[in-house]
Amino acid sequence: MTDLVTAAITFPAVVFGAALVVVVCFWLLVLARAVGHDSFDADLDAEAVGFAGVPVAVSVSLFVVVSWVTGLAGSFLVVRGGTTGTPRAALHLVVLTGALLIAWGAVRLLVRLIRRCLPVQPGPSRQDFVGRTCTIRTAFAASGFGRAEVAAADGSTALVRVRRPVGRTAHAAVLASGSTGLLNAYDADGEFFRVAPHEAALAPRSLPDRAA
Repeated sequence: MTDLVTAAITFPAVVFGAALVVVVCFWLLVLARAVGHDSFDADLDAEAVGFAGVPVAVSVSLFVVVSWVTGLAGSFLVVRGGTTGTPRAALHLVVLTGALLIAWGAVRLLVRLIRRCLPVQPGPSRQDFVGRTCTIRTAFAASGFGRAEVAAADGSTALVRVRRPVGRTAHAAVLASGSTGLLNAYDADGEFFRVAPHEAALAPRSLPDRAA
C-alpha cells in the first residue's frame, strides 16, 4: 500500500493525477449545467489525432483516465523495483512516454468502437451549406486558414473549413473570430468553403452610370 501511495505522488503519475482532477471538475460542471460537454469542440481538432467522432471532452477524458491508470501502474513497478538516482529517473521517463502512447492507441480504438455502436444517420451534404451564414470559430479566417460553425436545415451544426479570398488589403481578407460570414461556394478539391463577410454580401451593389 505504501508503494502504491508513493507511486501516485511520484512523477509521472502525479502529473496524470492532476489532469484527472481537472477532468473530474469539468464533468461536475457539466452535471451542474455550468458548461456544455461540447465546449471545446470548436477549439481543438480531434481529427488530427484520430479522436474524431465523439465530443472532444469525451476523448480527452478517456485519454487522461487511461494515461493515469497506465502511468500509475508503471510508476508502481518502478518504485517496487527499488532503483534510485539516474536509472530511476530514466525509467520514469519511459513510463511517461509509454503511458501517453498506450493512452493514445487505446482511445483511438475506443472512439472507433463508439462510432460503430452509434446509429448511422445520413448527414447533410456539404453543398447544402452553400448560401448559409456561418460563425468564425478560429482566431481568424484568411486565405489559408479558418474554421467556422454552420447550421444545417435540420438544426444540427457542423464545423467546416473556410477560406477567405484575398482582398485588396490584408484587413479585407481576414474575418475575425465570432464574426458572421456567408458560405458562397464550395471547393471540392481543397475541401473548404469560400466565405465572405455577411454584411458585405447583403450590401446592395451600385449600378454603373449610363450615358444619357
